Amino acid sequence: MFPLGQVLFPHVVLPLHIFEPRYRVLMFDCLRGEPEFGVVLIERGVEVGGGDSRFPVGTVARIVKGAELADGRWVLEAVGTRRFEVDAWLDDDPYPVATVRPRPELPFTEDSARWLEEAEVVVRRTLGLKEELSEPTVPATIELDADPAVRAWQLVAIAPLNQVDQQCLLGVDDPCRRLAELARMATEEAGVLAYRLAEG
Repeated sequence: MFPLGQVLFPHVVLPLHIFEPRYRVLMFDCLRGEPEFGVVLIERGVEVGGGDSRFPVGTVARIVKGAELADGRWVLEAVGTRRFEVDAWLDDDPYPVATVRPRPELPFTEDSARWLEEAEVVVRRTLGLKEELSEPTVPATIELDADPAVRAWQLVAIAPLNQVDQQCLLGVDDPCRRLAELARMATEEAGVLAYRLAEG
């Protein structure tokens, strides 16, 4: 397990720079066996040093590229694959370990596709408002995957939301409800951004 200060979603790329000794061991173990590890958002605490509190729903990350540097650090690229829920945290030595179970994923339906269309309009509008405010963001015109189920997760990932809202969306099993919540959150954020823009 790899607790981080960010939420990882399925189908989303995660670049990592591994420098802590415990996660160097994790990389060694992953790359000599199944190249996967779990990512969860840190609820309280920091990434370095341990002693943190963690949210229970996370995403499996599969390593697609990795290279060990001369000093033992690692640079790698992983991609989110599927969600899980932590049943129990075990020993953190040499790195965090947990028992987990798969999180169910309901099928993507025609209703999901309608919600996807609505959510995408709002998210892109919100990204455009952030661009107008000259705030760092993903371009509003970013190209997303043609597969609606993949596109829906990518849309959640690029939406300018805080980490707790992102974590809430990660924990929603029904794509319709997840996209409806995303549209609501993005609409609220767009309202705040539009007000700031009008106030100069």
